[in-house]
Amino acid sequence: MNLTFVETDIKTETGSYDLEADVRRIGDDLLVAIWGGEKPHIGAVAVAQPRPSLKTPETTSATASVFCFPSHKEDELVKGVSEVLSAVLGAKVVVTAGIHWDNLSEKGIRKVIKNSEVLVDLILKAVS
Repeated sequence: MNLTFVETDIKTETGSYDLEADVRRIGDDLLVAIWGGEKPHIGAVAVAQPRPSLKTPETTSATASVFCFPSHKEDELVKGVSEVLSAVLGAKVVVTAGIHWDNLSEKGIRKVIKNSEVLVDLILKAVS
């Protein structure tokens, strides 16, 4: 049994709407907590596992189940992050996220989405 346990703290440093993550490699699996903004919290949770792609079975994809607390909007973020990490790493992945900035504009939302993509790249570099 692989009992590897590795913890890494990661932060985007783009200058606005930065996100942070606590990343824990637990054996072959990955546990990620993402937060940012003025009121970090847990708003949504996704659980993903790798599987053969439905279009090209020789390619690894992933599927995720999501729980989102009422009135929270992190569901799409945790789903996307967990599926990418699971497919690339070939591992089970759990992602939580709680991100909040008051009066976030459409431009701000786009920046948060971009920062989540940057965060995924940083996570992959840290755990690969």
